[in-house]
Amino acid sequence: MDNPFVSTEWLAARLDDPHIIPVDASWYLPTAKRNPGAEYLAGHIPGAVFFDIDGVADKSSGLPHMLLPPEEFGRQVGALGIGDGMTVVIYDEAGLFSAPRVWWEFLTMGAPQIRILDGGGARWRAEGRPLESGPSRRPPATFTPHFHPELVRDFDQVKAAIVAQRQIADARPAGRFAGRDPEPRAGLASGHMPGAKSVPSSALVANGRMKDPTELRAIFDRAGLNLLQPVVTSCGSGVTASTLMLALKLAGANDVAVYDGSWAEWGGRKDADIVKDV
Repeated sequence: MDNPFVSTEWLAARLDDPHIIPVDASWYLPTAKRNPGAEYLAGHIPGAVFFDIDGVADKSSGLPHMLLPPEEFGRQVGALGIGDGMTVVIYDEAGLFSAPRVWWEFLTMGAPQIRILDGGGARWRAEGRPLESGPSRRPPATFTPHFHPELVRDFDQVKAAIVAQRQIADARPAGRFAGRDPEPRAGLASGHMPGAKSVPSSALVANGRMKDPTELRAIFDRAGLNLLQPVVTSCGSGVTASTLMLALKLAGANDVAVYDGSWAEWGGRKDADIVKDV
């Protein structure tokens, strides 16, 4: 795939371009006890809108931040001022944590010009670049979704993939994957899907930036993944599974999909097969 990252220098030179819209996609695990919406209002890249991962979501399933149906996704991002023909530059304040989730959502909805800010808001701030406070007001726009179902998987599709011995890559920490450590969400079993490979998302990122493709390919090779074959990525709730998808694509994989429900769904269902390595 083409490099989706843009530099802070690139964005800083284009802040006045009405067709380029920065998007703060910051999100944190509940254990972090941080409020990304409040942090956005306190200070963000000038002109950036806030994409609330928990808010711009399908709440009907009871699972966290599930992908919206295409028409509703288009309506909600259009209300943010994101429209057809715009270049969307997504970032988060951790460097590279939740931004890939929103990158994947826009990719799945067929947006052609989606970029990620290299180093994120953390690098922007470290370089002393300008910030503004309060909400950014942009006029409503029309966003026309073009849904790509091949980029997302549901529970039944993942069960079928396991039966067919397809590749599953899990981005959760190794202890949770093995079943040694508890899940941060109450009521979920620990362990992993049968045949899944452990690829913690923390191994893919260094200092808030994605590792280079050569390093990524070595990580996937050690994990036993064949980049020439389809891969389904999973994690706790679909956030770092998107980071894993991004890394796989950068490493040269072509057929990658995100299991949207991830372990928040799988670990809570009685009809899901679970393996422990302890």
